[in-house]
Amino acid sequence: MPHLYLIPSTLGRSDLTMTLPAGIADIIYSLDEFIVENIKSAAGFLKSAGYPKPLQEVTFSVLNVNSKDREIGHYLDTCVHGGDVGLISEAGCPCVGDPGAKIVTIAHEKGIKVVPLTGPCSFILALMASGLNGQQFAFHGYLPIEKEKKFKSLRFLQELAITGGVTQIFMETPYRNNQMFQDILEACKPDVRLCIAADLTLPTEKIATKRVGDWKNLKVDLNKRPTVFLLGR
Repeated sequence: MPHLYLIPSTLGRSDLTMTLPAGIADIIYSLDEFIVENIKSAAGFLKSAGYPKPLQEVTFSVLNVNSKDREIGHYLDTCVHGGDVGLISEAGCPCVGDPGAKIVTIAHEKGIKVVPLTGPCSFILALMASGLNGQQFAFHGYLPIEKEKKFKSLRFLQELAITGGVTQIFMETPYRNNQMFQDILEACKPDVRLCIAADLTLPTEKIATKRVGDWKNLKVDLNKRPTVFLLGR
């Protein structure tokens, strides 16, 4: 049976030996066709993983937020004819916070075996280290950019965290992290707990959970640092 392998990538320039199981390399080396969000970064990941084949002989198909369903239908033709294909995430696990789910849906429809491989998932790592409720949680990806809608979302999420005890998890584009942090401090109640998990798995990793009121007394710089935000009670 042909396989679609879901291949996690590192969360930034972290050591592969610390974030990916050794056996995954063997699977990566066996493939010569990949579905990726960005060819340049995917090629860099393959090089760092010790991929032995010349990259000019590798087939890359681009799947990103701008891809249309009609454009990606042929991406699994190799699987249809009995071969294997890898789906590489831009960072972390495929299909979590990225458009990979589209191709996985097609794989299931075509009877292709989908194989998720073990690797880092930023929001799961953040949840593990947050001290917030790990039994009940919700991941929302990216919140609205427009300020009024963002504030409405933040206040709605804090109420879910307070009344239901469900940890609320979200992210932001790294260069907008500082604004997101300030918006959280402005929109949320002082006694709501906020976890900030930045640069996960990197040497500069920083994870801290405090009440919103306590965060207001601290100087925080998250600019261009991949960060996960969590709200809880």
